[in-house]
Amino acid sequence: MKRFLKIVAIVIAVLVVIAIAIPFFIDANTFRPKLEAELTDALGREVKVGNLSLSLLSGGVTADNISIADDPQFSKAAFVQAKSFKVGVDMIPLIFSRTLNITELTLDQPQINLVKSENGEKWNFSSLGGKNPSAPAHTTEKAAPNTAQEKSVGGGNPNLSVAKLNVDNGKLTVSQADSSEPQHVYDKVNIEVKNFSFNSSFPFTMSANTPSGGTVKLAGTAGPINATDAALTPLNAKISVQKMNLAASGFIDPAAGIAGIADLDGSIVSDGHAAKITGTLKATNLQVVKKGSPAGRPVDVKFAIEHNLVRENGVIRQCDISMGQAVAHLTGTYDAHGKVTAVNLKLVGDKMPVDDLEAMLPAVGVVLPPKATLKGGDLIVNVVSSGPVDKLVSTGSVKMENTQLANFNLGEKMGAAISALSGKNTGNDTTIQNFSSDVKMSPAGTEANNVNLTIPAIGVLTGAGTVSPTNELAFKMRADVQGTGIPFGITGTTSNPKFTPDVKGIATGLLQGYLNNQGKDNNQQQQNPINSVIGLFGKKKPQPK
Repeated sequence: MKRFLKIVAIVIAVLVVIAIAIPFFIDANTFRPKLEAELTDALGREVKVGNLSLSLLSGGVTADNISIADDPQFSKAAFVQAKSFKVGVDMIPLIFSRTLNITELTLDQPQINLVKSENGEKWNFSSLGGKNPSAPAHTTEKAAPNTAQEKSVGGGNPNLSVAKLNVDNGKLTVSQADSSEPQHVYDKVNIEVKNFSFNSSFPFTMSANTPSGGTVKLAGTAGPINATDAALTPLNAKISVQKMNLAASGFIDPAAGIAGIADLDGSIVSDGHAAKITGTLKATNLQVVKKGSPAGRPVDVKFAIEHNLVRENGVIRQCDISMGQAVAHLTGTYDAHGKVTAVNLKLVGDKMPVDDLEAMLPAVGVVLPPKATLKGGDLIVNVVSSGPVDKLVSTGSVKMENTQLANFNLGEKMGAAISALSGKNTGNDTTIQNFSSDVKMSPAGTEANNVNLTIPAIGVLTGAGTVSPTNELAFKMRADVQGTGIPFGITGTTSNPKFTPDVKGIATGLLQGYLNNQGKDNNQQQQNPINSVIGLFGKKKPQPK
């Protein structure tokens, strides 16, 4: 027994000595030209590998660094640059026959640059693969063309397979060529791929930190790699996003002015040409327009989108936007081809409770007077929006029923400027029986036409006007009070409206009435129009001298 144990100990000692000694007898750098050539052929990009060292304990070869060239149509800089590169290999063939069989590839702390073309048609990784015409020619001695690594199948893809492909602690930069928009940087990027092959699907997981905070996780299957355009590779995956900054994410055109923090759970199913994206999103501090401010409560969105990967456009099949019991439905199309996304959308909301929507008003740029709030009633919206998102034009109708403008005494403010309306007390809370208007919103401001506002304490107010991008008001209105039409104007701002008598409008109306009554019985004639105008503003009539 003792002899057996001695023999085992000797064998173990010999194996340890061999393990220590082999790296001194095998120069791993002799495999570098072959490794570079095979990776270059597989990716269709020139690959440069640094100094190689062999480690039997880890079962592989480690390189000091690695760089993968970019598509020359995009940049002369590296597409991928990593501080170290680990290559798992079959050790027995490597030791005894100097054959390099790759089983695992790991990029450590790589910098990966993804660039979209100026016209939005291509990515710089689209040309990855053996069919890339920009792949450099190699003079390095290689294995026979019928070996697994060099044989092309399935329309030009190399028949390269790796049991494991990993990216550890990488940094991913996404940008568009010739764009003034800032780059979007995702750090802590970790990717794990099993049974990778250009010619079949493979499982993968990915996680990363999104720009300006937040995390994203993706898990599913991808492949086979599209031999013509790697960006059109089929994909079936689940996506989970937490605390993503919408404005900095890169998923939304910054020209749209949309901001907020979002959590998302969804799925992506793509055949390489069309992708179906479905899921739910919850946004806090949501801002919909550039001049807006964060909404006062979370917004829930349920969506279903079909995106054409070739044309870079798509259809919004479903987008249900909910805030409490208020639900609006957004449908339409978009075209992300080019520098600015263009849309053609329709927003419909029926009988939406005003109490649930009141917190959303700041997000769409609506500013009420200080301390004023909307309470009770329903809102009906039907709006169509079209054009590039930075010059979007929206037209439609808005209607509100049976609500209150709390903490705002409209009768008092109007009566102070127009004496004919004095005594029309609305109280501290102005009751609105009905409000309707045709609206047009654009970068130039908001136009409101066919305004019809029924306030029981005052009467019916009608007219039209504009709201500038800085919320300045310019309205010409008419108050129908007990059969008498009183024209007036509204200036100031949405937070501090000012009501002014329309002297010209009043005088014109009275003068017309006076002229129409000339020749009639004196008892039926109107009083002098000048005296009538003065009377409306509470002035004393001039006394004859």
